[in-house]
Amino acid sequence: MIEKLFTRIANTVAHLAGLPLTFAACCLIIVAWAVTGPIFGFSDTWQLIINTGTTIITFLMVFLIQNTQNRDGAAIQAKLDELIRVGRAHNTFIGIEHLTESEVEEIRAKCEQAAKRHDRKIADMAAKKAVAQKRGAKSQAA
Repeated sequence: MIEKLFTRIANTVAHLAGLPLTFAACCLIIVAWAVTGPIFGFSDTWQLIINTGTTIITFLMVFLIQNTQNRDGAAIQAKLDELIRVGRAHNTFIGIEHLTESEVEEIRAKCEQAAKRHDRKIADMAAKKAVAQKRGAKSQAA
């Protein structure tokens, strides 16, 4: 119950925080605060208001954004794992997000090498096909 409520609130706040209107409203608040500076004589209290407000908002947003990112990342991993499971990919890739950074980097490097080998193989096949077609065109012309 509390988890669902928190998730709904986190999603709503994260969505609203990303809107251009929210950015414009924040800019307007900063401008209004700056304009009131001379009225309050740039006092310590005047500065404390903006510092406290921005600190509290930043503190809360860090947790909301992290929660949203964690759920999004987990959902993407689950979707990718399912695609790997039902596809022709290697099932050993399922769960690699739990490995260390160096272990993931090692797997990524192996994948890059395999992709380069595949690209060379495709290029070689295309070149052989082009040569064969060229020879076939010459033999038909003769």
